[in-house]
Amino acid sequence: MGRILWLIIVALIVIWLLGVVLKIGGGLIHFLLVVAGIIFIFQLVTGRRTL
Repeated sequence: MGRILWLIIVALIVIWLLGVVLKIGGGLIHFLLVVAGIIFIFQLVTGRRTL
């Protein structure tokens, strides 16, 4: 599960950066990036993250 989460986070950051540079896909990408960030922080706090 950890690798899938990291893959999703990286993909969302790349898509978000493309959206910022090309001025496309604003709201949905920002929402998904925030959701991924919340999941990441939740896993950090609960200690379920493995490197």
